[in-house]
Amino acid sequence: MTATTGFRWLVVPEADMPEPSRELVGGKAWSLWRMRSLGLRVPPAFVVTTKACAAYFEGDDLPEGLAGELTAGIRHLERQLGRAFGGTERPLLVSVRSGAAISMPGMMDTILDLGCNDEIEAALAAESGDPEFAAEVHRRFTGFYGRLVLGCTEDLEDLPDTAAVRAAIADDVGEAVPADPWEQLRAAVAAVFRSSRSRRAIAYRKHYGIPEDLGTAVTIQAMVFGNLDDDSGTGVLFTRNPVDGTREPYGEYLPRGQGEDVVSGRVTPQPLAHLAQRWPRVHAELLAAADCLDREGRDAQDIEFTVQRGELFLLQSRPAKRTARAAVRIAVELVDEGVLTPDEAVTRVTADQVRTLLRPEIAPGAAEDAQLLASGVGASPGVATGVVVDTPEAAQENPGCVLVRKSTSPDDVHGMIAAAAVVTEQGGATSHAAVVSRALDTPCVVGCGAGTVAALTGRTVTVDATTGRVYAGELATSAADEREDPDLRRLTDWAEAASPVQVRAAGAVEPVFDGDQAGLGEALPVIPEGTKTVRGAVFCAPDGVQAALDAGVEVILTPHRLPVLLAAIAHHRRTS
Repeated sequence: MTATTGFRWLVVPEADMPEPSRELVGGKAWSLWRMRSLGLRVPPAFVVTTKACAAYFEGDDLPEGLAGELTAGIRHLERQLGRAFGGTERPLLVSVRSGAAISMPGMMDTILDLGCNDEIEAALAAESGDPEFAAEVHRRFTGFYGRLVLGCTEDLEDLPDTAAVRAAIADDVGEAVPADPWEQLRAAVAAVFRSSRSRRAIAYRKHYGIPEDLGTAVTIQAMVFGNLDDDSGTGVLFTRNPVDGTREPYGEYLPRGQGEDVVSGRVTPQPLAHLAQRWPRVHAELLAAADCLDREGRDAQDIEFTVQRGELFLLQSRPAKRTARAAVRIAVELVDEGVLTPDEAVTRVTADQVRTLLRPEIAPGAAEDAQLLASGVGASPGVATGVVVDTPEAAQENPGCVLVRKSTSPDDVHGMIAAAAVVTEQGGATSHAAVVSRALDTPCVVGCGAGTVAALTGRTVTVDATTGRVYAGELATSAADEREDPDLRRLTDWAEAASPVQVRAAGAVEPVFDGDQAGLGEALPVIPEGTKTVRGAVFCAPDGVQAALDAGVEVILTPHRLPVLLAAIAHHRRTS
């Protein structure tokens, strides 16, 4: 992807284009280039760069010249598709999607069906022969625009038609969705820029140590409609199971669905087997594309796709967010497949992920007599006990609680970060709650059914997200042992060979410094000069490992070796 001559703020695809800079076009547009270069079917698009985002915040407005370039970009899409943006015959609608250089799933805004108004609705109805489809597109777009651009706080999703959505927006914010598609487009681009500095995006970046000034690119892409007819739908496919890491397709498909329907959690989609039964040819094409992207990406992929009248379109592919268990399994399996070397594999798993994997599980027999309060789909495994709260604000005020919601959205992320577990009434294994919880490695159970919030709020519960069950009270747990897990043993052997420091369960080299005896609480102790071995809880955490390496320590003693080995390797790579 290269910038067409004369464009300052856009990058427009050209034939035989070289690989674009992710920092300039963002991960979403980069994935479109990658899929297109592999010969996969992708709706045409262009991208407003991260430089334009930075300029927007510098001037508090769209930078000079961007409006004209947006017109040129749209004309590029029109020529490829034979459609007209704002036209009353063969109208072109677009999606406006965020795309930071570092993937932040579900954190920033997407606006679908942009370009719709009363006249375009009539044109869509005439072209499709389905007035209900056209009306639904218009209703959805009005809701997207009202919420994400105008800032409407009302729940617009369940309103019956465009007129009702317009009325709710007017009552809440005193504004109307503009009829001019070009005005819609300019305002939507600015809104997506602003979403990069929303509370949820800031919380996500802070949690993962992502630079605060990262900004976002904006991908503008021709719409394809999964809600067009019975031969259309939308879905998400993981090339490997993001829960346990097994080498098998994992995903969901929603007939007559569009865009955010699957990840929103408002509806429960079908397993991919539904697509295989309805459209075996499309299913086979999807699996072939998934295998290609997994192989070329050298990692498990999270793929968004839409089927329009029996034709498959790929919308995005990115490295899949995964649980700690899946991260370990995938890293080891990629070595066995000859894709990664052992030295590369130990960089694919973090110390925090291994610590998560080693956390307690419900003890054998502990659940037999426990009261089962709710059950659903275990979307991110693990066990957590806490008091149930039903708002993200309450979760922030009570860290370590259990957050229970009807469904989650990006606006709940600050509460999800604070919670020890997440439970939802609605949604499936690829819903927002599931994807974000896996990224956080927070136990999560989804799809527990109506009434779960009311039934659980205020109670102390134990969430077993491995089995998808929620029990009353606090259940006994037992801890895992890294020496008994074959994947962890292999990863430990590889990490030991790559580590700049020896990590042992026993066998100190004198002189020894014991951090637990230093009496300094949580503060990092000063390691005496000449120390050869350190022990203590402080030296199991990343900061302690870094301090030990910086002090020239030769041996770190700890009962769990792998997290310390991985932390040592990560620090060594950062500083070498």
